[in-house]
Amino acid sequence: MNLTFRQVHRWLSVVFTLSIVVTAVALAQEAPPVWVAYLPLFPLALLLLTGLYLFALPYTARRRRAARGR
Repeated sequence: MNLTFRQVHRWLSVVFTLSIVVTAVALAQEAPPVWVAYLPLFPLALLLLTGLYLFALPYTARRRRAARGR
């Protein structure tokens, strides 16, 4: 499960980077559509969720180990 989250997080970072590039190119046009500016927000939100999960993993594992030792 943890490996899956790590791989999803890595691929989301690639998608986020590509969406930033696409947004920069689109906004450089003369009359860009407004929705293009919001394009990177969805992968960024998913990156936040997976990143928070990965950040919390060591703390929850430590807590589980301590509970098993009691």
